[in-house]
Amino acid sequence: MNTSSEETTDARSTTPASDRFQDYIGTQWADRRDELPETRAQAAFAFERRAAVSAAFPGRRVVIEAGEPKQRSNDTDYPYRAHSAFAHLTGWGADSEPGAVLVFEPAGDGHETTLYFRERAGRDSDEFYANHAIGEFWIGPRPSLVQVAADLALDTAHLDEFVATDSDLRIDHDEELTRFVSELRLVKDAFEIEEMRKAVNATAGGFDAFLAELPRIIASPRGERVVEGVFNAHAREHGNTVGYDTIAASGSHACILHWTRNDGAVVPGDLILVDAGVEVESLYTADITRTLPINGTFTDVQRKVYEAVREAADAALAIARPGIVFKELHAAAMEVIAARTAEWGFLPVSAAESLLPENQFHRRYMVHGTSHHLGIDVHDCAQARRDFYHEGIVEEGMVFTIEPGLYFQKDDLTVPEEFRGIGVRIEDDILVTADGAENLSAHIPRTADEVEAWIARLNG
Repeated sequence: MNTSSEETTDARSTTPASDRFQDYIGTQWADRRDELPETRAQAAFAFERRAAVSAAFPGRRVVIEAGEPKQRSNDTDYPYRAHSAFAHLTGWGADSEPGAVLVFEPAGDGHETTLYFRERAGRDSDEFYANHAIGEFWIGPRPSLVQVAADLALDTAHLDEFVATDSDLRIDHDEELTRFVSELRLVKDAFEIEEMRKAVNATAGGFDAFLAELPRIIASPRGERVVEGVFNAHAREHGNTVGYDTIAASGSHACILHWTRNDGAVVPGDLILVDAGVEVESLYTADITRTLPINGTFTDVQRKVYEAVREAADAALAIARPGIVFKELHAAAMEVIAARTAEWGFLPVSAAESLLPENQFHRRYMVHGTSHHLGIDVHDCAQARRDFYHEGIVEEGMVFTIEPGLYFQKDDLTVPEEFRGIGVRIEDDILVTADGAENLSAHIPRTADEVEAWIARLNG
């Protein structure tokens, strides 16, 4: 059968509607009252964030776009997630409306802010039943302007009223604006810190969930997928979704830093490295890694590597406090990594010599950094200037990871055979306090003995 190239098929398309049908489907619906929600807790914090943007760009029209859904294939999209800066400045999280725009309109000494989005159409409109992108028959009820205004404590207007201008400062188009809103997230406010605690606690439950399924995981030829599936189901039940693609890396896959294929077997005697985080409804995410002996007990070599990594993590945590330079966290961890790999005879020079900038031989076994900021993005504040990030001074209220590791590739001839294929990372989420730091994920077992007891407890 030949089909004209001009013809296209969309499974969601409908046959043309008659006038009689449109009249019928648009009538005899119960009255719909706009019940106004209480203003969400985040609204007051978002107001302060917007005030900072207003003060930084006097007299300039600032436009923060939520963004549109991204196509996955043909006529299907990825699950929608608003731009992080938009969510941060509005307080809208997982329930953000696609295509919405936050506008700072210059007014007097400051700005008037308005949130534009496409309000639902009336039931007398064909959008109601025929528009598969925004129609209520297709995606469910959508909020009204007055409901969102009450929810976010923001002025709202229909998206059709928004008119862009050539002079607009737009997120991801204007470098100064993009940098500013990224740096605005370096220090978390009280609301954000509580959301981070929620995300970490939800993630802890996700680790418990898949550890309780170890027999099923081991029995599957693609046990890594089972780990991923159990954790991701937990994230959907107890949060919004996962904050990033779950890494379930068993055996030598643990030496691949961003292993997300997760199609390998989980074999007793090996280790499995699981790097995962739950994103809560406000879009804040945890980022936790634990490396676990699949049969419940570390071998002597596995334990030696694991405890070296934990020592490196503890060394970085010990110096975390206001006033240090962010990159000092990495330096503290790398001193331990260099010391242990030199002690084991893996380096061609001493630990002290390896730590010199021109050498860095120990980095063969840990090529990544030790810390990154964490929050509404898993790698938060990524557009911040280096002087504010890597070279920046640590402040109270910052949240970041500490995640050293050791990775001995299965074909690495610089290490003895019994080390090859072992990859270990331990990652925790750290809140800087007034006089030190709090490990938000310290309740997730960390030492080798704690990990073994954890696995035994969840598997009888």
